[in-house]
Amino acid sequence: MTATQQDHPPEQPRVPGQAHSHGHSHAHAHGPAAPVSARLRKVIAVVLIPFAVAVLAGLVALWPGSPEHTTHGRSGLGFDQETAAGRVVKVEEVDCADVNAQPQAPTEPGQQGGGTAPGGGAGGATGSGGGGKSVCERATIEVTSGKDKGRTFPEIVQPNASRKFSAGQELKLSYAPKAPKNLQYSVSDVDRSFPMALLAGLFALVVVAVGRLRGVFALVALAISFGVLTLFILPAILQGSNPLVVAVIGGSAIMLLALYMCHGLSARTSVAVLGTLVSLLLIGVLGSLFIGWAALTGNTDDQTGLVHGLYPDIEIKGLLLAGVIIGSLGVLDDVTVTQTSAVWELREADPTTSRRKLYAAAMRIGRDHIASVVNTLVLAYAGASLPLLLLFSIADSGVGTVATSEIVAEEIVRTLVGSIGLVASVPVTTALAVLVVSADHAPDGGGANGGAPSGSAASGNAVNKGAVSGGGRGRGRRRKARAR
Repeated sequence: MTATQQDHPPEQPRVPGQAHSHGHSHAHAHGPAAPVSARLRKVIAVVLIPFAVAVLAGLVALWPGSPEHTTHGRSGLGFDQETAAGRVVKVEEVDCADVNAQPQAPTEPGQQGGGTAPGGGAGGATGSGGGGKSVCERATIEVTSGKDKGRTFPEIVQPNASRKFSAGQELKLSYAPKAPKNLQYSVSDVDRSFPMALLAGLFALVVVAVGRLRGVFALVALAISFGVLTLFILPAILQGSNPLVVAVIGGSAIMLLALYMCHGLSARTSVAVLGTLVSLLLIGVLGSLFIGWAALTGNTDDQTGLVHGLYPDIEIKGLLLAGVIIGSLGVLDDVTVTQTSAVWELREADPTTSRRKLYAAAMRIGRDHIASVVNTLVLAYAGASLPLLLLFSIADSGVGTVATSEIVAEEIVRTLVGSIGLVASVPVTTALAVLVVSADHAPDGGGANGGAPSGSAASGNAVNKGAVSGGGRGRGRRRKARAR
């Protein structure tokens, strides 16, 4: 028995009470995945290499040239404005009437709307003191970059404004060169560069500290994904390419680069790629069908309307579908990789299990994953649309009216189509992984059906089982002897 165990340690089953068996199983669970046969690697390559070549060809064919939207100058609308850096020099309180910024008194429940005279007693309800005065803030802003560096201008902040300024605060300024000199600069936003950079650094530190080398690869993959998005997907859409085609090609490139970089070039990763690809195709088909059926235009907010006004050739409906595909890609990667790893680890733990039992065990893991992922996706969309949901709640609209309005129906279609793709990815990926690990030949020439051990390895397993069984019977006879 000892010789058999030493000759065939990979096929030794886990037997409680044997230190050698326990130590080997522990190393098996945490070591690298067992290599698959050359025959199976060729089968996977036949499927994935043409797909990768097609993605590369699509990147080359649709790769954007020079950004034409910048060569024609800026439109001066929305985000398409010249900007400069600024800083708050000082903030002082002034009477709103003195700076011609008397705010309109808000009408509260139960309040009469008659007292609207600027200097009347009713107007004093909005003041901060006696005499009906309202106190505003006048911030002195200094331009700290560009050709007008050192120039200052005032910015009036009314009492009911949501944004307040403080001395020394860094700002982003909008510049309108064709406006009168005293109106050329205005505050567009707060400069959040430092807190955002600090948060990004903290995120990278946590990922590397916990994930170590795998965490480093994950950060590199994240940078590559962001690069594909900003260097290919967005410019290609701006140049008039079909947003759906661009999203499919760009998303596939992100998937291939991220998965293989984070999880290695292996059959396990290739199965996850195939499962993700099938699910993405399902999401694309369902999204195209229901976006058209529900007559969704995709033009439901100011940003989309501004893009459509600046670039009328962009297909807004295709942009909506592209967003559905890209938004589902990240969660799909997580689900498919988890399911593939589960199948591989279950197979390593019990190489003799049948396909049916292996699939059932992996699906039990997948069902738990489905419940958590779908709930996460729905809550993510609900959180992003919370102000919109609050507006409908204030309007006291019925559930049916809210759900079928285009602005909400768009989010519902986005959520449900993505969720269907996520749910479908679990059985699809699990089935692919089970087929791969079950159809594979063992590296030493073992059986192909289920990867069961053969020859002396099977004999070793039989010897071990006999030893366990015999040991049990021996202990039973000793107990009977003591009883007598």
